[in-house]
Order: sequence, then C-alpha cells, then structure tokens
Amino acid sequence: MSDFTSFMDVALEEAKAAAERGEVPVGAVVVQAGEVVARAGNRTRELSDPTAHAELLALRQACARLGERLPDCDLYITLEPCPMCAAAISFARIRRLYYAASDPKSGGIEQGPRLYAHPQCHHKPEVYEGLREAEAAALLKGFFEGRR
Repeated sequence: MSDFTSFMDVALEEAKAAAERGEVPVGAVVVQAGEVVARAGNRTRELSDPTAHAELLALRQACARLGERLPDCDLYITLEPCPMCAAAISFARIRRLYYAASDPKSGGIEQGPRLYAHPQCHHKPEVYEGLREAEAAALLKGFFEGRR
C-alpha cells in the first residue's frame, strides 16, 4: 500500500467500524515508509474514556511499536482533529497530517483554536486537508441523522 487514497481508505474502514459499534465514525491510520503501523477508530463509549479518540488510539499503538516520537510517520484521519488530538499529534512529532472532513464545531487545526498557528506550538506537522472529504462527511452526516 503506498498511495494517499489507499491509506485514507483504511481510515474510512476504521470509521465505518466505529459507527457499527455506535461510536462517532472517525478513523485514523499511522503510516511509516509506506506501511500501516497502527490503525484505530473511536472507542470513547466502548472504553468509557473521553480520550479514546481514533487519533490517540492510533498514536498510542504506533508509539508502543516505534517509540515516543514518530518523526518519520504520517497520520491519516477522517475528521479534522480536535484540540486535544492536535496537541498529541504535535507532541508525537508526526511528520504529515492528512485529514478528510473539516470540523467547524470541534476542530483544532483550521477551526477553533488553530493550535498549529500558535507560536507556543513546538512542532507543526505538514497539514493536508480535504482528502476524501465528501465520503467522510457523508459518513458523519448519516451517523448523526440516524441518531436523531
């Protein structure tokens, strides 16, 4: 697996699996040297853990395999990270961040606090947004419509 779309496919698979578990459908994948090293979907309800966002779970898996810092890894996420996850991505020293849908309500990168724009931010990954945005947004919209 080596192209951007296929890595986002994996993240979307994780998001769909999260939705099937009754979780907000967000998926994340950590990639190093063209290989998936960690993947996860949201598990906040399942684990009764408000920090069990897909990004954090994937980062934890990757760090358990590779060490505390991930400077040669990329992260693919189906939704713009919240401020908590954006900070963790910075602390892990992720090289590149790719996300699908923007999150006007809770995003922490292009929306809300814009964490990486702050001078106090120690590490700013390269950020690429909008990869498979329509598909990720439709998954989220469908999930929330079904909950109403």
